[in-house]
Amino acid sequence: MKFFTFFILFISFLQGDTIIKIATYNVENLFDLKKSGHEYKEFIPNTNSKWNHKNYTIKLKNLSKVIKNINADIIALQEIESLQALKDLRYSLKRNGLYYHYYKIANYKNTTTKVAILSKYPFVSTTEIAVKSSYKYRNILEAKFKINNTSFYLLVNHWKSKSGPESMRIVSAKKLLKRTEELGEDKNIILLGDFNSHYEENILFKRKRKHNDTDGVTGINDILKTKYYKKAANNTKIKEGDFYNLWYDTIPSKRYSYIFRGKKEALDNILISSSLLKNKNMYYIHNSISSYKPAYLLKGKRIYRWQISRKKPHIHKGRGYSDHLCVSAKFLLK
Repeated sequence: MKFFTFFILFISFLQGDTIIKIATYNVENLFDLKKSGHEYKEFIPNTNSKWNHKNYTIKLKNLSKVIKNINADIIALQEIESLQALKDLRYSLKRNGLYYHYYKIANYKNTTTKVAILSKYPFVSTTEIAVKSSYKYRNILEAKFKINNTSFYLLVNHWKSKSGPESMRIVSAKKLLKRTEELGEDKNIILLGDFNSHYEENILFKRKRKHNDTDGVTGINDILKTKYYKKAANNTKIKEGDFYNLWYDTIPSKRYSYIFRGKKEALDNILISSSLLKNKNMYYIHNSISSYKPAYLLKGKRIYRWQISRKKPHIHKGRGYSDHLCVSAKFLLK
Protein backbone atom coordinates (compact mmCIF):
# COMPACT_ATOMS: atom_id res chain seq x y z
CA MET A 1 0.00 0.00 0.00
CA LYS A 2 2.77 2.44 0.92
CA PHE A 3 4.64 1.59 -2.28
CA PHE A 4 1.49 2.28 -4.32
CA THR A 5 1.07 5.70 -2.72
CA PHE A 6 4.75 6.51 -3.24
CA PHE A 7 4.48 5.43 -6.89
CA ILE A 8 1.51 7.76 -7.45
CA LEU A 9 3.42 10.66 -5.86
CA PHE A 10 6.51 9.99 -7.97
CA ILE A 11 4.62 9.77 -11.28
CA SER A 12 2.65 12.90 -10.38
CA PHE A 13 5.89 14.77 -9.74
CA LEU A 14 7.20 13.80 -13.17
CA GLN A 15 3.97 14.88 -14.86
CA GLY A 16 3.74 18.20 -13.06
CA ASP A 17 0.48 17.29 -11.31
CA THR A 18 -0.46 18.89 -8.00
CA ILE A 19 -1.00 16.84 -4.86
CA ILE A 20 -2.80 18.57 -2.01
CA LYS A 21 -3.22 17.41 1.55
CA ILE A 22 -6.54 18.25 3.18
CA ALA A 23 -7.07 17.83 6.92
CA THR A 24 -9.63 18.33 9.66
CA TYR A 25 -8.81 18.99 13.32
CA ASN A 26 -10.97 19.69 16.35
CA VAL A 27 -8.60 21.78 18.47
CA GLU A 28 -10.73 21.55 21.66
CA ASN A 29 -11.93 24.91 22.86
CA LEU A 30 -9.51 27.49 21.54
CA PHE A 31 -10.85 30.59 23.31
CA ASP A 32 -9.24 34.01 23.04
CA LEU A 33 -8.53 36.33 25.98
CA LYS A 34 -11.38 38.74 25.35
CA LYS A 35 -14.49 38.35 27.50
CA SER A 36 -17.50 38.10 25.18
CA GLY A 37 -20.11 36.51 27.44
CA HIS A 38 -20.30 33.29 25.41
CA GLU A 39 -17.40 31.47 27.03
CA TYR A 40 -17.58 28.32 29.10
CA LYS A 41 -17.01 29.28 32.73
CA GLU A 42 -13.47 27.86 32.86
CA PHE A 43 -12.52 29.91 29.78
CA ILE A 44 -13.51 33.30 31.12
CA PRO A 45 -10.15 35.07 30.86
CA ASN A 46 -8.03 36.08 33.84
CA THR A 47 -10.06 34.43 36.58
CA ASN A 48 -9.25 31.72 39.14
CA SER A 49 -9.42 29.13 36.33
CA LYS A 50 -6.09 30.54 35.08
CA TRP A 51 -7.17 30.95 31.47
CA ASN A 52 -4.61 33.69 31.05
CA HIS A 53 -1.91 34.87 28.65
CA LYS A 54 0.54 32.20 29.80
CA ASN A 55 -1.80 29.23 29.28
CA TYR A 56 -3.28 30.68 26.11
CA THR A 57 0.21 31.00 24.66
CA ILE A 58 1.03 27.40 25.62
CA LYS A 59 -2.19 26.16 24.02
CA LEU A 60 -1.41 28.04 20.79
CA LYS A 61 2.16 26.75 20.77
CA ASN A 62 1.06 23.14 21.31
CA LEU A 63 -1.60 23.25 18.60
CA SER A 64 0.89 24.88 16.24
CA LYS A 65 3.29 21.99 16.79
CA VAL A 66 0.64 19.48 15.74
CA ILE A 67 -0.57 21.47 12.74
CA LYS A 68 2.96 22.16 11.53
CA ASN A 69 3.86 18.46 11.73
CA ILE A 70 0.76 17.61 9.68
CA ASN A 71 1.58 20.38 7.18
CA ALA A 72 -1.71 20.20 5.31
CA ASP A 73 -2.33 22.51 2.38
CA ILE A 74 -5.85 23.14 3.62
CA ILE A 75 -6.97 22.41 7.17
CA ALA A 76 -10.52 22.63 8.53
CA LEU A 77 -10.75 23.52 12.21
CA GLN A 78 -13.45 23.09 14.82
CA GLU A 79 -13.96 24.69 18.25
CA ILE A 80 -12.45 28.08 17.44
CA GLU A 81 -14.11 30.77 19.57
CA SER A 82 -13.50 33.82 17.41
CA LEU A 83 -11.72 35.44 14.51
CA GLN A 84 -9.15 36.72 17.00
CA ALA A 85 -8.41 33.17 18.20
CA LEU A 86 -8.01 32.04 14.58
CA LYS A 87 -5.64 34.92 13.83
CA ASP A 88 -3.61 34.17 16.95
CA LEU A 89 -3.29 30.53 15.92
CA ARG A 90 -2.28 31.58 12.42
CA TYR A 91 0.35 33.95 13.83
CA SER A 92 1.68 31.22 16.13
CA LEU A 93 1.99 28.91 13.12
CA LYS A 94 3.79 31.60 11.15
CA ARG A 95 6.31 32.03 13.96
CA ASN A 96 6.74 28.26 13.91
CA GLY A 97 7.55 28.23 10.20
CA LEU A 98 4.17 27.39 8.62
CA TYR A 99 2.30 30.22 6.90
CA TYR A 100 -1.34 30.04 5.88
CA HIS A 101 -2.00 33.11 3.79
CA TYR A 102 -5.77 32.53 3.55
CA TYR A 103 -8.22 32.03 6.41
CA LYS A 104 -11.93 32.14 7.14
CA ILE A 105 -14.22 31.53 10.12
CA ALA A 106 -17.98 30.94 10.29
CA ASN A 107 -18.56 34.04 12.36
CA TYR A 108 -22.14 35.11 11.64
CA LYS A 109 -23.65 33.40 14.68
CA ASN A 110 -22.37 33.88 18.23
CA THR A 111 -22.17 30.20 19.09
CA THR A 112 -19.69 29.33 21.82
CA THR A 113 -17.26 27.87 19.27
CA LYS A 114 -17.13 27.92 15.47
CA VAL A 115 -15.59 26.20 12.46
CA ALA A 116 -12.81 27.71 10.36
CA ILE A 117 -10.34 27.08 7.54
CA LEU A 118 -6.62 27.79 7.10
CA SER A 119 -5.31 27.46 3.55
CA LYS A 120 -2.18 27.87 1.47
CA TYR A 121 -4.42 28.30 -1.58
CA PRO A 122 -6.76 31.25 -2.21
CA PHE A 123 -10.51 30.90 -1.95
CA VAL A 124 -12.62 31.41 -5.05
CA SER A 125 -15.49 32.09 -2.67
CA THR A 126 -16.72 31.30 0.83
CA THR A 127 -20.20 31.14 2.26
CA GLU A 128 -21.70 30.39 5.63
CA ILE A 129 -24.65 28.01 5.78
CA ALA A 130 -27.07 28.45 8.67
CA VAL A 131 -28.35 25.08 9.85
CA LYS A 132 -30.96 26.61 12.19
CA SER A 133 -31.40 29.88 14.04
CA SER A 134 -30.95 28.11 17.38
CA TYR A 135 -27.53 28.42 19.01
CA LYS A 136 -27.58 24.67 19.53
CA TYR A 137 -26.57 24.29 15.87
CA ARG A 138 -23.26 25.55 14.50
CA ASN A 139 -23.14 27.01 11.01
CA ILE A 140 -21.43 25.11 8.19
CA LEU A 141 -18.55 26.84 6.40
CA GLU A 142 -18.30 26.31 2.65
CA ALA A 143 -15.23 27.21 0.59
CA LYS A 144 -14.71 26.89 -3.14
CA PHE A 145 -11.20 26.40 -4.54
CA LYS A 146 -9.78 26.26 -8.04
CA ILE A 147 -6.39 24.63 -8.61
CA ASN A 148 -4.96 23.56 -11.99
CA ASN A 149 -8.19 24.83 -13.54
CA THR A 150 -10.19 22.31 -11.49
CA SER A 151 -12.80 23.42 -8.95
CA PHE A 152 -13.76 21.69 -5.72
CA TYR A 153 -15.78 22.50 -2.62
CA LEU A 154 -15.02 22.00 1.07
CA LEU A 155 -17.88 22.04 3.58
CA VAL A 156 -16.69 22.18 7.19
CA ASN A 157 -18.97 20.74 9.87
CA HIS A 158 -19.27 20.49 13.61
CA TRP A 159 -22.47 18.62 14.44
CA LYS A 160 -24.20 18.43 17.80
CA SER A 161 -22.26 16.45 20.41
CA LYS A 162 -23.41 13.17 21.91
CA SER A 163 -25.00 15.16 24.74
CA GLY A 164 -27.89 15.47 22.29
CA PRO A 165 -29.91 12.81 20.40
CA GLU A 166 -29.40 11.72 16.79
CA SER A 167 -32.35 13.82 15.61
CA MET A 168 -30.22 16.94 16.17
CA ARG A 169 -27.40 15.60 14.01
CA ILE A 170 -29.93 14.69 11.32
CA VAL A 171 -30.97 18.36 11.13
CA SER A 172 -27.37 19.27 10.21
CA ALA A 173 -27.10 16.33 7.80
CA LYS A 174 -30.24 17.35 5.92
CA LYS A 175 -29.03 20.93 5.58
CA LEU A 176 -25.70 19.67 4.32
CA LEU A 177 -27.33 17.32 1.81
CA LYS A 178 -29.59 20.10 0.52
CA ARG A 179 -26.55 22.28 -0.13
CA THR A 180 -24.67 19.53 -1.99
CA GLU A 181 -27.73 18.98 -4.19
CA GLU A 182 -27.73 22.70 -4.98
CA LEU A 183 -24.04 22.56 -5.93
CA GLY A 184 -24.68 19.58 -8.21
CA GLU A 185 -24.17 15.85 -7.79
CA ASP A 186 -21.37 15.83 -10.38
CA LYS A 187 -19.22 18.37 -8.50
CA ASN A 188 -16.03 17.64 -6.56
CA ILE A 189 -17.28 17.93 -2.98
CA ILE A 190 -15.49 17.15 0.27
CA LEU A 191 -17.48 17.07 3.51
CA LEU A 192 -15.26 17.09 6.58
CA GLY A 193 -15.11 17.98 10.24
CA ASP A 194 -16.32 16.72 13.58
CA PHE A 195 -19.61 15.00 12.80
CA ASN A 196 -19.83 13.56 16.32
CA SER A 197 -20.72 10.40 14.43
CA HIS A 198 -18.75 7.20 13.99
CA TYR A 199 -18.35 5.98 10.41
CA GLU A 200 -20.76 3.19 11.36
CA GLU A 201 -22.89 5.20 13.74
CA ASN A 202 -25.96 3.30 12.52
CA ILE A 203 -24.55 0.17 14.18
CA LEU A 204 -23.08 1.70 17.34
CA PHE A 205 -25.96 3.87 18.47
CA LYS A 206 -28.73 1.24 18.34
CA ARG A 207 -27.88 0.22 21.91
CA LYS A 208 -27.94 3.81 23.15
CA ARG A 209 -31.52 4.87 23.84
CA LYS A 210 -30.31 8.36 24.71
CA HIS A 211 -29.17 8.84 21.12
CA ASN A 212 -31.51 6.64 19.08
CA ASP A 213 -34.65 8.77 18.91
CA THR A 214 -34.91 8.33 15.13
CA ASP A 215 -35.89 4.67 14.81
CA GLY A 216 -32.40 3.68 13.68
CA VAL A 217 -31.83 6.47 11.14
CA THR A 218 -28.54 8.40 11.32
CA GLY A 219 -27.34 11.58 9.70
CA ILE A 220 -23.98 10.35 8.49
CA ASN A 221 -25.05 6.88 7.27
CA ASP A 222 -28.62 7.31 6.08
CA ILE A 223 -29.01 10.97 5.10
CA LEU A 224 -25.57 11.25 3.47
CA LYS A 225 -25.80 7.60 2.28
CA THR A 226 -22.42 6.30 3.38
CA LYS A 227 -23.37 2.94 4.91
CA TYR A 228 -23.55 0.94 1.69
CA TYR A 229 -19.95 1.52 0.61
CA LYS A 230 -17.51 -0.45 2.73
CA LYS A 231 -14.86 -1.47 0.20
CA ALA A 232 -11.51 0.28 -0.29
CA ALA A 233 -11.60 3.40 -2.46
CA ASN A 234 -9.87 1.72 -5.41
CA ASN A 235 -12.43 -1.07 -5.40
CA THR A 236 -15.77 0.66 -5.05
CA LYS A 237 -18.24 2.65 -7.11
CA ILE A 238 -20.90 4.90 -5.64
CA LYS A 239 -23.99 6.54 -7.00
CA GLU A 240 -24.04 10.23 -7.86
CA GLY A 241 -25.40 12.09 -4.86
CA ASP A 242 -24.05 9.59 -2.34
CA PHE A 243 -20.86 10.06 -0.34
CA TYR A 244 -17.97 7.71 0.41
CA ASN A 245 -16.42 7.76 3.88
CA LEU A 246 -12.65 7.61 3.52
CA TRP A 247 -12.31 5.63 6.76
CA TYR A 248 -13.17 2.56 4.68
CA ASP A 249 -9.94 3.10 2.76
CA THR A 250 -7.71 2.04 5.63
CA ILE A 251 -7.57 -0.97 7.94
CA PRO A 252 -10.13 -1.05 10.80
CA SER A 253 -7.52 -0.72 13.57
CA LYS A 254 -6.52 2.71 12.21
CA ARG A 255 -10.04 4.09 11.94
CA TYR A 256 -10.21 6.42 14.91
CA SER A 257 -9.72 10.05 15.90
CA TYR A 258 -11.19 9.99 19.40
CA ILE A 259 -11.10 7.74 22.46
CA PHE A 260 -14.03 7.70 24.88
CA ARG A 261 -13.73 5.58 28.02
CA GLY A 262 -11.12 3.41 26.36
CA LYS A 263 -13.13 2.86 23.17
CA LYS A 264 -11.80 4.19 19.88
CA GLU A 265 -14.22 6.12 17.68
CA ALA A 266 -14.02 7.99 14.39
CA LEU A 267 -16.00 11.15 15.17
CA ASP A 268 -13.95 13.16 12.68
CA ASN A 269 -14.70 12.17 9.09
CA ILE A 270 -13.80 13.03 5.51
CA LEU A 271 -16.56 12.19 3.01
CA ILE A 272 -16.16 12.60 -0.74
CA SER A 273 -18.55 12.78 -3.68
CA SER A 274 -18.58 10.11 -6.38
CA SER A 275 -16.53 12.22 -8.83
CA LEU A 276 -13.51 12.10 -6.50
CA LEU A 277 -13.33 8.31 -6.78
CA LYS A 278 -12.87 8.51 -10.54
CA ASN A 279 -9.52 8.99 -12.22
CA LYS A 280 -10.39 12.36 -13.73
CA ASN A 281 -9.04 15.90 -13.26
CA MET A 282 -9.15 15.54 -9.47
CA TYR A 283 -9.35 12.40 -7.37
CA TYR A 284 -8.60 10.98 -3.95
CA ILE A 285 -5.27 9.12 -3.66
CA HIS A 286 -5.97 5.59 -2.47
CA ASN A 287 -4.73 4.67 1.02
CA SER A 288 -3.85 8.27 1.98
CA ILE A 289 -6.44 8.68 4.75
CA SER A 290 -4.95 8.68 8.25
CA SER A 291 -5.24 10.15 11.72
CA TYR A 292 -2.12 11.79 13.10
CA LYS A 293 -1.12 9.94 16.28
CA PRO A 294 2.56 10.35 17.23
CA ALA A 295 3.66 9.28 20.71
CA TYR A 296 3.50 12.82 22.11
CA LEU A 297 -0.26 13.00 21.43
CA LEU A 298 -0.99 9.81 23.35
CA LYS A 299 -0.79 9.29 27.10
CA GLY A 300 -1.29 5.66 27.97
CA LYS A 301 -4.51 4.57 26.31
CA ARG A 302 -5.81 8.11 26.06
CA ILE A 303 -5.33 11.07 23.77
CA TYR A 304 -3.26 13.74 25.53
CA ARG A 305 -5.94 16.40 25.61
CA TRP A 306 -5.64 19.90 27.06
CA GLN A 307 -5.43 19.41 30.81
CA ILE A 308 -7.96 21.02 33.16
CA SER A 309 -8.45 19.90 36.77
CA ARG A 310 -11.61 17.88 37.38
CA LYS A 311 -12.27 19.36 40.79
CA LYS A 312 -13.98 22.72 41.01
CA PRO A 313 -12.92 25.35 40.37
CA HIS A 314 -11.63 23.93 37.08
CA ILE A 315 -8.06 25.14 36.62
CA HIS A 316 -5.94 25.03 33.47
CA LYS A 317 -2.69 23.12 34.01
CA GLY A 318 -0.82 24.52 31.00
CA ARG A 319 -0.16 21.26 29.18
CA GLY A 320 -1.75 18.95 26.62
CA TYR A 321 -3.16 19.38 23.13
CA SER A 322 -6.70 18.38 22.09
CA ASP A 323 -9.11 15.53 22.82
CA HIS A 324 -9.29 14.78 19.08
CA LEU A 325 -6.68 13.62 16.59
CA CYS A 326 -6.25 15.34 13.26
CA VAL A 327 -7.41 13.41 10.18
CA SER A 328 -5.99 14.01 6.69
CA ALA A 329 -6.17 12.71 3.12
CA LYS A 330 -4.42 13.48 -0.18
CA PHE A 331 -5.90 14.41 -3.53
CA LEU A 332 -4.32 14.64 -6.98
CA LEU A 333 -5.14 17.45 -9.40
CA LYS A 334 -3.95 16.83 -12.92
